[in-house]
Amino acid sequence: MTDAIASRLEDVRRRIQRVAEACGRRPSDIRLVAVSKTCPADSIRAAAAAGVTDIGENYIQEAREKYGALTDVPVKWHFIGHLQTNKAKYAVRMFDLIHTVDSIHLAAELDRCARRLDKVQAVLIQVNIAGEKTKSGIAPEEALALVREVASLESVRVQGLMTMPPYFNEPETVRPFFAALRRLRDEIRAEGPPNIGMEHLSMGMTGDFEAAIAEGATLVRIGTAIFGERL
Repeated sequence: MTDAIASRLEDVRRRIQRVAEACGRRPSDIRLVAVSKTCPADSIRAAAAAGVTDIGENYIQEAREKYGALTDVPVKWHFIGHLQTNKAKYAVRMFDLIHTVDSIHLAAELDRCARRLDKVQAVLIQVNIAGEKTKSGIAPEEALALVREVASLESVRVQGLMTMPPYFNEPETVRPFFAALRRLRDEIRAEGPPNIGMEHLSMGMTGDFEAAIAEGATLVRIGTAIFGERL
């Protein structure tokens, strides 16, 4: 298992480097978040041994079990799934970056929980860039207003935007959605709301991360290409 994960990871890194250099970006500016949904703790340990520094989890309960088993593994934890408000207290305890804030209600609860821990919780605003009814996220035209509201909270800091575009078999078909998120990021940055950063664009997964990098992704969320097909 360890050798297979290390080999797949090296292939992903080569692909990231190749596309970054092709579009004039530094590969070091792109962080690989290894998505370990349904993978056992031992797989995360193997990935960390191969050089993974960032782990992404989709479900709070699953993450709690792995987090507790891997306290000795020096990785940063990212929450990338839909977060219910009543799970905010667990998320704040575990995660360095929460990618999926899409309401002031959730942000305010994260703020309350983070304040109790004397922590400033880093978050991304999730944008439903294609307006799909089956996906979470704030509408693009409402994103700036939400960023402004979240900026008023003392213990939450916005660091950028995240999206999950529609699925297409052809990665280039997804590229306009990534470009739209980048433009939205630039518009919000130009407005200059206080107490926020717009340094991150979390977009791109196993099937389309190269197109996402070409459009400015700084965080790519890759699972299958590293851990193999999920059971």
